[in-house]
Amino acid sequence: MRRQGAQIYLIEGRTEKQKRAPIEKVAQALVEVVGAPQEIVRVWIHHVRKKNWGSAGRTAKSLER
Repeated sequence: MRRQGAQIYLIEGRTEKQKRAPIEKVAQALVEVVGAPQEIVRVWIHHVRKKNWGSAGRTAKSLER
């Protein structure tokens, strides 16, 4: 069976606990929804610098997020 995966983009500065929770929940969702065995599920978290993240036409850095 092919590996199943998901990618999550988060603004930099998250704790290990804050990263662990979505990894666990997204992996479990893939197991439940697509029937993938837990051992083939991969979840990647991409850290995005605040100056490279935009919302409403402004960077997260300028919005102090």
